[in-house]
Amino acid sequence: MNNSRFPVSLHILTLLHDAQGSLVSSDYLAGSININPVLVRKEIINLRKHGFVDSKEGKGGGSFLAKNAVDINLGDVYKAVKSSNILGQNKNEPNPNCPIGRQINEHLNTLYSEAENALIENLSTQTLADFTSKFK
Repeated sequence: MNNSRFPVSLHILTLLHDAQGSLVSSDYLAGSININPVLVRKEIINLRKHGFVDSKEGKGGGSFLAKNAVDINLGDVYKAVKSSNILGQNKNEPNPNCPIGRQINEHLNTLYSEAENALIENLSTQTLADFTSKFK
């Protein structure tokens, strides 16, 4: 199963959108998400690298959206934070002498790729603005 990077990043982006351009501290973000601020800072670094957020460092600093919420595609956010296949990875090396074992990983990879592509396609139809409109 995939890790929690996508929901954490989407939570961060939603909070930054709600702040309407004001600087939001990693401590505030961490308090809302209920995780360690260090984990929030790591996600902010990644989101900044992909152009979704920007930050001002130092006292009184914080993060803000680098683009309008309507220009942030959720499929792009998912791809920016994806670290593993959504359905996991088979770490077992099956028996190459078995007719199923020698082909199973190839077929699983195809199955996983198709499922992931469907997910990304669905997420790509939505923007951060669409998602944040649910919080009214």
